[in-house]
Amino acid sequence: MLAAAFAIATGAGAVRGITGFGGALVMTPPLALLFGPAVAVPVALLLESVVAAPMLVHTRREMRWRVIVPILATACATVPLGAHVLVSADPDTLRRSIAAIVIAFSLLLLRGWRYQGRQRISTSIGLGALSGAMAGATSIGGPPVILYLLSGPDRVEITRANLTLFVAVTSLAAIVALWIAGALPVATVLTGLLLAPGYYAGLIAGGRLFPRFNDTRFRQFTLVLLVVVSAGILVV
Repeated sequence: MLAAAFAIATGAGAVRGITGFGGALVMTPPLALLFGPAVAVPVALLLESVVAAPMLVHTRREMRWRVIVPILATACATVPLGAHVLVSADPDTLRRSIAAIVIAFSLLLLRGWRYQGRQRISTSIGLGALSGAMAGATSIGGPPVILYLLSGPDRVEITRANLTLFVAVTSLAAIVALWIAGALPVATVLTGLLLAPGYYAGLIAGGRLFPRFNDTRFRQFTLVLLVVVSAGILVV
């Protein structure tokens, strides 16, 4: 089980290194099969926040603060709500509901739909609030913000940097909320530490692959990834 989890974490790290997100999307469902959702969600959050933190050093100059700060602020405010849901509801049902929404939006974008309006503060606040609650409940909080930023006019480097910051900060906020709620036992933290080397190795490999993706290929890759992984979540 540990060897399988290590391989899953390595693959998830590679995806995160390429796209700036996607680690939790890839690893949470299979880790939930191995260890159960109560362990998989905090482990994914630990890897997405602490282990992935070095990515922020390489992407900080590309971040578009005016867009990402309102999203982050409201996401962190609603993370505790999601953490409460995790400890009191069925996370498998939550993930399946989220997966269906992600598939629908991803297919729309693959068919050429793009966000045509301006990236307004009100839209950013609403998406941030939704994503924060999703992150606390399932570790998969990125899809609404991912789809929003991918539809925008920014270069791939800016989108990747914004997503890198968003996932790291919201994952860390969710970890704090779970710790306060008593849903972060020592055994879960140790599991995250055991998987950390594989996840970090995947991050490095993915970061080296990133320059091979232009804007079109980047968007196609991320959207196809969302569809495939979300379809898998539905049947887990």
